[in-house]
Amino acid sequence: MTGSTRDPTFDRERERELFERLAEDPSAREEVIELHTPLARYLASRFRGRGETFEDLTQVALLGLIKAVDRFDPSREVRFSTYASATIVGEIKRHFRDRAWALRVPRRLQEMGLQVSKALGALHQEHGRSPTVAEIAERVGASEEEVLEAMDAMTAYTAESLDAPSGEGETAWIDRLDHEEPRFAMLEEWESVVPALRGLPEREKAILYLRFFRGRTQSQIAEEIGVSQMHVSRILAQTLRRLREALEPDAEV
Repeated sequence: MTGSTRDPTFDRERERELFERLAEDPSAREEVIELHTPLARYLASRFRGRGETFEDLTQVALLGLIKAVDRFDPSREVRFSTYASATIVGEIKRHFRDRAWALRVPRRLQEMGLQVSKALGALHQEHGRSPTVAEIAERVGASEEEVLEAMDAMTAYTAESLDAPSGEGETAWIDRLDHEEPRFAMLEEWESVVPALRGLPEREKAILYLRFFRGRTQSQIAEEIGVSQMHVSRILAQTLRRLREALEPDAEV
């Protein structure tokens, strides 16, 4: 029976049987991986021409496939191939993001950035507020200038990743704005938001990122970047209006 004429009911039953055997039969895991290796190779081929060999991309895709096999919950009403495709593509995109970070940001700033990120989380939990630069510097054993330099590098990289997926769901944070900001839901051509966002000043990009991707409140953003909550509110309103004007020049705001 060819792939085009195979009974989909049989496929689902076979899939269910394999995953039921996984806990007790290691060969079932290998069988699932083998059956879906062509899918991994196909998805890897879609990312050719971006500076990576097909062999390297295939290895990353296979890693994503293995993760999908180990994480899949057969009790959910989702076909494994659907779940695996999303996981594989997510793994490949993460690979490119990690590679971009390694290429664009000096190693010392990468290491400092990781320390700063950990310190931010720990200090915020300890004090119930966003820490000052001085507190972060003391925690990581660096000067305030070094901390600020690392934070600038992280912010610059983040701004370049506006349309990068945000996690396992692999939904770009700019793609979430229309769901979280009613004014954006009115835009007919959402895809055209991307170039408009890229044209924004760095601080406005950072504020949008913190608000809509990191889920920060306006007060938290104000404390984090050192301005008043009213100023953050004004910047957000102006930025959203500017984006809409850029996309719909004749629209009344």
